[in-house]
Amino acid sequence: MNEVVSLNTLDRVAVIEINSPPVNALSQAVRQGITEKLQAAIADEKVGAIVLTCAGRTFIAGADIREFGSPPLAPHLPDVVAALEASPKPVVAAIHGTALGGGFEIALGCHYRVALKSARVGLPEVKLGLLPGAGGTQRLPRLVGVQTALPMIMSGDPVTAEEAEQMGAVDHVVNGDLLVQALEYAEKLLDESKPPRRLSDIRIDPASVPENFYTEFRALHARKTRGYFAPERIIAAVQAAVGADFQDGMQQERDLFMGCMRSPESAALRHIFFAERQAGKVDGLERDTPLREINRVAMIGAGTMGGGIAMNFASKGMLVYMVDVDTAAIERGMAVVRANYMRGVKKGRMTEAQFDSLMELFIPVTDYAELADADLVIEAVFENMAVKKDIFKRLDAACKPGAILASNTSTLDIDEIARATSRPQDVLGMHFFSPANIMRLLEVVRGAETAPDVLATAMKLAKRIGKVGVVSGVCHGFIGNRMLEGYIREAGIMLLEGARPEQIDKVLYDFGFPMGPIAMGDLAGIDVGAKVREERRRKGMFPADERFGLVADRLVAMGRCGQKTSAGVYRYEPGSRTPIPDPEVQALIESEADRLGIVRREISDHEILTRCVYPLINEGARILDEGIAQRASDIDVVWVNGYGFPPYRGGPMFYADAVGAEKIYTQICQYRETLGNEFGYWEPAPLLEKLAREGGKFSAFSKS
Repeated sequence: MNEVVSLNTLDRVAVIEINSPPVNALSQAVRQGITEKLQAAIADEKVGAIVLTCAGRTFIAGADIREFGSPPLAPHLPDVVAALEASPKPVVAAIHGTALGGGFEIALGCHYRVALKSARVGLPEVKLGLLPGAGGTQRLPRLVGVQTALPMIMSGDPVTAEEAEQMGAVDHVVNGDLLVQALEYAEKLLDESKPPRRLSDIRIDPASVPENFYTEFRALHARKTRGYFAPERIIAAVQAAVGADFQDGMQQERDLFMGCMRSPESAALRHIFFAERQAGKVDGLERDTPLREINRVAMIGAGTMGGGIAMNFASKGMLVYMVDVDTAAIERGMAVVRANYMRGVKKGRMTEAQFDSLMELFIPVTDYAELADADLVIEAVFENMAVKKDIFKRLDAACKPGAILASNTSTLDIDEIARATSRPQDVLGMHFFSPANIMRLLEVVRGAETAPDVLATAMKLAKRIGKVGVVSGVCHGFIGNRMLEGYIREAGIMLLEGARPEQIDKVLYDFGFPMGPIAMGDLAGIDVGAKVREERRRKGMFPADERFGLVADRLVAMGRCGQKTSAGVYRYEPGSRTPIPDPEVQALIESEADRLGIVRREISDHEILTRCVYPLINEGARILDEGIAQRASDIDVVWVNGYGFPPYRGGPMFYADAVGAEKIYTQICQYRETLGNEFGYWEPAPLLEKLAREGGKFSAFSKS
């Protein structure tokens, strides 16, 4: 007897129930069980209709990720879907929780669909560089039309049961007891002698698709799909559903699916998918580590960053103290919060009542004494160690025992900050990325004395507020910003050597970054980096290389701080974010190069790419070797989610494994000879050298 799928008969209706916790994924056992129970229900003469349902918290939430990368075992999912559809007795899918990917394809194979109002359905395969491979691209367009199906498949985002009902993907939305109402629906089908309704029998009239639909659709999605392999194959698969024989369309879908499965882009996206889940497994943290309760959060520094961070907690129903000695600063921070939430109201994502409820969760505070009941305090003031240590000293005096004290610092030493308190075990870093209410990454920085339950609570909290938490050890810049330094440094030096800003940005944009390093600096504010360099020079922690940051420092001195001043390396028209090359800046660059005796030359796109990206990889190798990052995939998660590294390249360390350590090592050694190594920029990391010599991969490296 198959244990994960059961069959029970209630009067005229058979109930096939899947019970394979936690998400009823489509493992081989589940596929086999559905097939066997379906055949038994069809063979039972007393059964007139069949309901397919799931135990637990969700309908089938997709494929079994444990089977990824393994040869598929029979029965194959397309065959299971086809068997459901071929049933001579009506089959009703009873959907709760989520029906995603193969789960929704199973539901599409059923003849009717009943869903709880709280349910969601979707085909998210594109997010793994794939397309639906069990008939999703053929059945959904037949059910709801090409113009509705294609955007849904291309986005990969789920829709609510009510939205699905409006588009025709769900027949009936219910509240209350799903199984009872699905049984009633099945009985009604029998009473009305409704036959099975097979989507494969529907023919899509080519005339129903506007002549320029596909061209306009490609243009509309060109920016979002740039560099990805699957989107064009999704369009081709959906086109194959129009006016064609169903089996021909299924064969085309299968061929296109296999092409996606073999693509390096899908391998990279699947790597990131698993890497994000792996990041939550932290060395030294047991699964049963107790957690501290977090209900009240205090935000020190109520500026744009502080406001964005605070929104994450309020959006999950937590009370947030907005703390600043200056009431005007608090109001500026609250204005950011109000504006961000109001955008949600205008876009229909929340109601006015929900907006009002959220705003009531924010409490302005000017006196640290009012933080006595805060469970978590996050400091987000500017990057100055003396200021931060003073704040933590005051928090130590004001906050209750057991309160977690976190710094949002992006570069500074968490251990030094912790030593300003009498409770270093309660201190850690929680580095959010701007805009903090949108960006998914949260670097959780474990100090030398951070208690296990503090670290575990921070990682759990990251998940609770919709972030991907990655643990970093303590070093300057942690994982992300430490690696960023070489990327930014080389871009700035190449400006002096002969590359133009727009050339550098185009090369990195074409590689897959959302913008190049020069445009990124203008967006973030080049004065921010200038302040960090100034602080590090003051501490003797910066190379004595006048070229490093020279152009940016000169521009900041001229009042050109980036987009916020309408001029940085580029200039910007009022109200526009479009960068415009500026002859004045080019003249400055050439003048500084001449002053330093740099002979300008043509720099190839290949050199630009490798001089920017290979230092990332080299520094990543050091970070791994030092144990700052636990695994190579953690570095990939940081760079994909926090710095715009193209997901379809899998992150810098996955990309390095694809290129090969030997090739990268050889190129770095070549730059050491041709560019010089006075400041150690082109010294290969020992781990990179070792992997190059042994033919190893970063993915296989373990510090322990």
